[in-house]
Order: sequence, then structure tokens, then C-alpha cells
Amino acid sequence: MYADYHVHCEFSDDSDYPMLDVCRDAVGLGLDELCFTDHVDYGVKPDVDEYERDHSLARVEMDQPVLNVDYPRYFAAIDEAREQFAGKLAIKAGLELGVQGHTIRRNQALVDTWGERMDFVICSIHEVGDKEFWTGEFQEGRTQAEYNQAYYEEMLAVVEGFRGYSVLGHLDLIKRYDPAGILSFEASRDVIAAILEQVIVDGKGIELNTSSFRYGLPDLQPCCEILRLYRDLGGRVLTIGSDSHEPAHLAAHIGECRERLRALGYERFCTFEHFEPVWHEL
Repeated sequence: MYADYHVHCEFSDDSDYPMLDVCRDAVGLGLDELCFTDHVDYGVKPDVDEYERDHSLARVEMDQPVLNVDYPRYFAAIDEAREQFAGKLAIKAGLELGVQGHTIRRNQALVDTWGERMDFVICSIHEVGDKEFWTGEFQEGRTQAEYNQAYYEEMLAVVEGFRGYSVLGHLDLIKRYDPAGILSFEASRDVIAAILEQVIVDGKGIELNTSSFRYGLPDLQPCCEILRLYRDLGGRVLTIGSDSHEPAHLAAHIGECRERLRALGYERFCTFEHFEPVWHEL
């Protein structure tokens, strides 16, 4: 099984990669299965219907409002892609939810509303207190230890209060946007362990996100220390995804990451069907 379980297309605000082109490229790359996981970030982006009622709710970038997924159009497009690529590519429906403590209820309501149309949900921490990492706003005024701790504490609060997800996305994402470099794993080990213990108790999982290569990180994402800790705590549910937004990203480094996982003692990875993990040998 050759699968990519973190794929974005034109339904994400940060991608203009057409869904059907993604599918054609996936077939050309020899993928058996992919899961579309387009972006929803309550707190910093409105839904389409909210924007239609009040244009002031959305910021504008490149002359376009920054919005969450247009859910009816998105799921209809996935259904059409499934018909077009039947027998060539298994296409699963998912979302990547940027969850914050104060948006848990909205995210759970979204999953409750659209869950019957979905297979998989990535829970990511993209913002804390509606402050973005990539702009440096979240880190501003804090020491490296403080903003790393605040990031993981928010993640712990989210996994303690939210159950509507399948895996945690790019668990140590804060490393990608750390102006001071990379804080040692040991500095955050206790809170990371608490996060992983909650994930395991709830029957959820984590992802290995292969975008660490294109961002120039010195380790996998999450790092090998986190992957070992998850394994040692009994964690088994694990997906692999490229976090692709353009053709060059799709399926990138997945084969290499499978080898790395085997070296870390993992034997299987997961795909998903209607929120249930399906196991495959690495």
C-alpha cells in the first residue's frame, strides 16, 4: 500500500492545486490511495456562509478572502473525483482542523455535521489565542522556552477536550517557526508525554509529516525522540502524509520515511475508512 494521508488542493486557502490534477498526478506517481485534508482554522478564518453575511470577518490576501473549506462543494468534488478515478485510485475525504482550546466546540460541531461524508480528520495546532506561528506573532514577547511550552500546553488542552479527530498533525510544528532554533526534546518531554498518553487512551494516533525535508528541519516531524516515545508508550496508530500543496510536494519522501519508521521499530502504518484505522505493513 502506497498512500499519502495529508493532501491539500484548491479548497485550501494556501493552495491552488486542482483536485483532479492531484488525482492524476497521484496515479502517475503510483499511489494506491490518498486522503484530501483541506484546511479549517476557526478563530482566524470564517466559513464561506459567514463571509457571505459579513465580508469584514475575513482577511484578504492576493485579492482573495482567506476562508475555510467550502464544505458542500468540497465533498461533492471528492465524490466526483472518486467516480472519475474509480479502479485507479482510492480517494478518501478528510479535513485538517487547526484546533484551539476556544474553538473545540465549533470543530466538534463541524465533525458532527459532516462526519458521515468523511473518513479522516487531522487535528493540528496552527494558532494559539488566534495568534499565528508563521508570522511570529505568537512567539513575540516570549522566551523560546515559554512559547514552546505554551504551544504544547495548548495541544494538551485540545486533546483533553476534543475527540473528533483521527491523528495529531505534525506534532512538533512549532519547530518549523522557531526563530531561536530548535529547543531540545527534553525541555518539553513531560508535556509531550502527557499529550501522547491522552492520544493513546482515546484510541487516536499521530502522523509522520514528510514536509520536514522541504522545510530543512534536521529531523523528522515529529522528531525521532517523539516517535520513539509514542512507540514506547504503546502508540500504534500512525499515518504518513506529505502535507502537499503543489505537485512537487505530493508523495514526497514517503518511501524514505517508511524506511525510517522501520528503523525506529514500527511495523505498520494506517489508512482510514469512515474513521476506522486500516492497518498495512511498512
